[in-house]
Amino acid sequence: MASILPAALGGGESDRVLKSMDANRYATKKTIAQGMLDIALLTANASQLKYILQVGEKHEFYTLMLTLISISIILQIAQGVACIVLANFDINKETNHKVANMVQNISLGFNMSTVVINIMINALEVKQMSDQGPHFPADSIKSD
Repeated sequence: MASILPAALGGGESDRVLKSMDANRYATKKTIAQGMLDIALLTANASQLKYILQVGEKHEFYTLMLTLISISIILQIAQGVACIVLANFDINKETNHKVANMVQNISLGFNMSTVVINIMINALEVKQMSDQGPHFPADSIKSD
């Protein structure tokens, strides 16, 4: 890792920089940033859930959308719990590596499942014609 440091730093300086880098602090910051993105996705899913519940059974895929949005929210909550558990591990200790890796893999599985489900939700979301912007009736188009 010392080879990627700028050449201007002397040998002693690069050792000091490497020792000051705390992997545990980096992992904690990464977990917090991921949590903020999860909050944004949870907010979007809550908005979609509100829309589906307001439209009701008039929506073409009401039951499927309601199920997918509910599963997505449950997976996001489970991923949040996994992140909280993961944040409590000190990865500087060798004894925590195996369990932290397992929790990270579970969290990644929840994350990938949430992404796939949200892709399906967005693919099934049907907008009303008035939501798509201006449209012109077929008889208003002049033919030459």
